Amino acid sequence: MRRHTDYTLARRAVLRDLQRGAVTRLEVCDAHPELLRAGRNVGAPAPFDCPVCGEPSVRFVSYVYGDKLGAANGRCISSVGELEKLGARHDEFACYVVEVCLDCRWNHLSRRELHGRRYAEPGERAATSRRAARR
Repeated sequence: MRRHTDYTLARRAVLRDLQRGAVTRLEVCDAHPELLRAGRNVGAPAPFDCPVCGEPSVRFVSYVYGDKLGAANGRCISSVGELEKLGARHDEFACYVVEVCLDCRWNHLSRRELHGRRYAEPGERAATSRRAARR
């Protein structure tokens, strides 16, 4: 089963439209203040410069969504450990990774990943079940 969706082609299309003048910079550099705050405080640095302004201030910010996540639904993930803990406790949820530039406010959905016990590798499932049983 496919565990992720990559939005690279959509990103390229938006950047091509920007270069051709089909969209304006204001339309693509419109990050919400909360996304900028999350990028500044918990975002992971991207290994590339901003495709719009060229500054090295792009961050990856991850958010989780799932019907059974309860209070964690819509939450910004601040560490890999936090994502792993949610994965051990819940059967299924999605993690959306957004790239955001802290300088020009460029933002784009980078990928969607499926997490949870349902998507764990067979060896991981057994270890996850044992950990969950101890709690």
